[in-house]
Amino acid sequence: MKSAPKIYLVHAAEVSIAPIVASFRAAWPEARLANLLEDSFMPDLAADGKLTDAMIGRFVRIGEYSVSAGADAILFACSAFGPAIEECRRQLKIPVLKPNEAMYEQLVAKDCSVSLLATFPPSIPSMVTEITEAAKAAGTTLKLNTQLVEGALAALQSNNPNEHNRLIVELAAKQQCDVIAFAQFSMAPVLKAAAARTRTPILTTPDSAVAKLKTMLA
Repeated sequence: MKSAPKIYLVHAAEVSIAPIVASFRAAWPEARLANLLEDSFMPDLAADGKLTDAMIGRFVRIGEYSVSAGADAILFACSAFGPAIEECRRQLKIPVLKPNEAMYEQLVAKDCSVSLLATFPPSIPSMVTEITEAAKAAGTTLKLNTQLVEGALAALQSNNPNEHNRLIVELAAKQQCDVIAFAQFSMAPVLKAAAARTRTPILTTPDSAVAKLKTMLA
């Protein structure tokens, strides 16, 4: 019997590990998971002020390591590094997913208005570009509104998850749109509480990513 696929999950912050593992356990428990944490990515990006060739090379080397360790696919859980992940995908022969691309596919499936809520500011510009390009490729019209959940990430990093969650729920409840999208993996645990405060459907990146990988590999 063929063993279940081995998925390498690459994180730039520890807070993204639990949400994606929870999504796998709920939707695809058979998958074999390996978590790699490189928590210098975000401070290095902030220090450099842009995505450098050196940073892109680091992503490629992590991808090569994952392949050497037997990965059947790689999911990057760091939304501010799209071009680096794309270069990694070009150089590897296994599926390599950006953290948000599966959610994008769901967002652009039809004309709609979307509120993209994010807790990590540097992720917003690249996500706007990627969503806009995805909508253009799909031939759909997307009215996109991006909002930073002020103070949420700082609360989470200060070991105050309740405040992090409260801020996200309060902002989600105020949205007037067809779909709400949570930008960061670390926002996924707030889904149930936020859904209780709004009738607007909410998409999370971990759930969308797991569904796509399962379709590709299972």
